[in-house]
Amino acid sequence: MKNCLFFKKPVLCISIFLSLLSIQLHAQNNQSYPLILDMVHHNPGETPYQSAYNDPAVIKEMGYNGKVYFLFESPALAINWESIDADILPKGSEERQWVDAKAAQIKEMHARSKAQDMAIYAMSDLVLFPKRLIKKYSIQETFGDPNNALTEKFIRAQINEMFDQFPDLDGLVVRIGETYLHDAPYHEGAIKDKSSAKNTIIPLMQILREEICVKRNKKLIFRTWIAFDKNMSTYMEVNDAIEPHKNLVISIKQCEGDFHRARPFSKLIGQGRHPQIIEVQCAREYEGKGAYPNYIANGVIEGFEEHSRMPKEKIKSIREFVENRPDLYAGVWTWSRGGGWDGPYINSEMWCDLNAWVMAQWAKNTKQSEESIFNRYATERLGLKGKDVAEFRKLCLLSAEAVIRGRNTTYNDISDVWWTRDQGIGWPKPAKDKIGQKRNLEQKDESVAKWKEIVKLAKSIHWRSKETKNHVIGSAEYGLRLYKIYRALVYMSDAEAKGDKKAIDKWIKIYDTAWADYNKLPEQYREVATLYTQEYDRHIAENADKKVNELRNSNN
Repeated sequence: MKNCLFFKKPVLCISIFLSLLSIQLHAQNNQSYPLILDMVHHNPGETPYQSAYNDPAVIKEMGYNGKVYFLFESPALAINWESIDADILPKGSEERQWVDAKAAQIKEMHARSKAQDMAIYAMSDLVLFPKRLIKKYSIQETFGDPNNALTEKFIRAQINEMFDQFPDLDGLVVRIGETYLHDAPYHEGAIKDKSSAKNTIIPLMQILREEICVKRNKKLIFRTWIAFDKNMSTYMEVNDAIEPHKNLVISIKQCEGDFHRARPFSKLIGQGRHPQIIEVQCAREYEGKGAYPNYIANGVIEGFEEHSRMPKEKIKSIREFVENRPDLYAGVWTWSRGGGWDGPYINSEMWCDLNAWVMAQWAKNTKQSEESIFNRYATERLGLKGKDVAEFRKLCLLSAEAVIRGRNTTYNDISDVWWTRDQGIGWPKPAKDKIGQKRNLEQKDESVAKWKEIVKLAKSIHWRSKETKNHVIGSAEYGLRLYKIYRALVYMSDAEAKGDKKAIDKWIKIYDTAWADYNKLPEQYREVATLYTQEYDRHIAENADKKVNELRNSNN
């Protein structure tokens, strides 16, 4: 694979003959396990990512056998509802024109996947209906309740129209934990009691199981996210109430809660009687989105260092999951790009590509060691040789160690794991206790030291092209300079908690210098990602720069 794959507006390096070699019968019904799926999670409300992974040919070559289309590429937004009432989206109306255009766009996408013999899945938020339907049938207060007779009727009709009007669809990925409407101007979503097994999850899953798995012989992938992803009793209540089916799969993120380091490995993985597919984010939204080295595939497959203290009998990696419960392993679902909001926006997909490729290759044959797959990536996709392969692996493993120490600690001492995310930085509160805070400070120093070693390694490796060399060094510098800002803030927060004005002044100066150095990156490295910004505060409890300026003013 040519190096150009990683960079903006990539030149696809897939030979045309691969399409001719693919089996003409598209793997629609009864797609065999493991499912090896990828999705590009576009930023809601923004222009979709320009990514190599939008192309089914690219991800097929990487080892995937299916593509999940994002929420706003879902047939749930593109059906005409004529089986219920032609007046819901009347022909010629503004709403109908939008829906028909969306349907044409989706069918073009599906055709590209079908041409590559790739299974086609659509992620959909439920319950999601046209605004005109909700208004006409006066169900504003009830359409989020799957127990309501009219809601159930409309859900069943919706499923039928989705598969009738989009016959290439192999299955649905259903989310009830959140509802995004940023790119759905004519629809409205709701879900009542999303965390209730009895009132919502079980009745909805039963409806979908019957309509999709039984009647259609298609796949239903039901996500646990923000609904029953952390509560074992709720999960087991659902597990016991829903009869297993060959086409029913439960989707679980590899860690509890969102994609944060230091969080426990999901206790749901390997439990119950339903096949499970594991969600993995390759360009982590809380960790730079691919702007700097951040190799997570090793930790997901073999276990992160923070999970090493878990009881021996507990599953702490997806390798242990496959070894202990091979009967439940349904596959891996990666998000090669995306998650969260806004930036950073990357110009090179190299770091995402590394995580996604290793995950896909391992998912095909879980007997392989992660290291052997990594080494193949280094040689086959990056063209590294000899000592440089080992040096590149050292760099990548160090990145995982540097990230957890810089954002949290290996003991999860920082309770607010959301303090820095997307392109923003919030004010980091001290750790929960004195021991944790001591470790917090120490590990921020350790993180910066590891980033310095990463930069050194990036400069020492013999890269195949000047473009790759500049990107790797620039992205390593990006990590180093950003994590110096993190360290300054954590020390400043500690000084404030102790009332140490002298230390506050010291760390404000270090903070200012760190930002000045960080802001020079685009001048020095052309391919570097867009930067974090000091004023950004979307989904951030307390903006760090605002807090620093308050301390600056109060100390004067």
